[in-house]
Amino acid sequence: KMAADTSVEILQKVLENEILQTTKVVEEHLDAELQKLDQMDEDELERLKQRRLEALKKAQQQKQEWLSKGHGEYREIPSERDFFQEVKESKNVVCHFYRDTTFRCQIMDKHLTVLAKKHIETKFLKLNAEKSPFLCERLRIKVIPTVALVKDGKTKDYIVGFTDLGNTDDFTTETLEWRLGCADIINYSGNLMDPPFQSQKKYGTSFTKLDKKTIRGKKYDSDSDDD
Repeated sequence: KMAADTSVEILQKVLENEILQTTKVVEEHLDAELQKLDQMDEDELERLKQRRLEALKKAQQQKQEWLSKGHGEYREIPSERDFFQEVKESKNVVCHFYRDTTFRCQIMDKHLTVLAKKHIETKFLKLNAEKSPFLCERLRIKVIPTVALVKDGKTKDYIVGFTDLGNTDDFTTETLEWRLGCADIINYSGNLMDPPFQSQKKYGTSFTKLDKKTIRGKKYDSDSDDD
């Protein structure tokens, strides 16, 4: 019996030794693989880092180029001639045609000032409609305020009065931002299918049912009841 026990013990030891050897081999193999992975990751990380740096550098250059062209602030341009020059040199331009005596133009100014700083990929301008009769005629601007959205030198869309903004003087900057996003004139990160004013019960979706104001035989019709 003792011999048998000894044989079992020897066998156990041999098996344990083999298992240890196998485990050691497996561990060494795993270590080698992990080291290889670590090495690969470092190279890959280095490549990713380089690509990221290049992208940041490119973005910085693009930002500087935009700033040099007058992006990043909401500016008034003095004449129609300036308008053509400004839209020629920038891909995306938002231009507010205003009139001093129209209260709603001041509301539009307030929101555009905020958005100009936020969206430097787009140029934000304002132009006095009374000093630009040719442009207003050509762009068929009849209601003040009207915001012309110009892409690649072509007027792509218009925000006429506040109809598209919930038909209220109290619309938010986010609502205007959404509307500019719909026209693809800014890089909009929100959901275009979910207008900010839809969630505000005060306005609901009634804005779509309200008719735009009719033009009252004036050269410019102010989109305002108190004008």
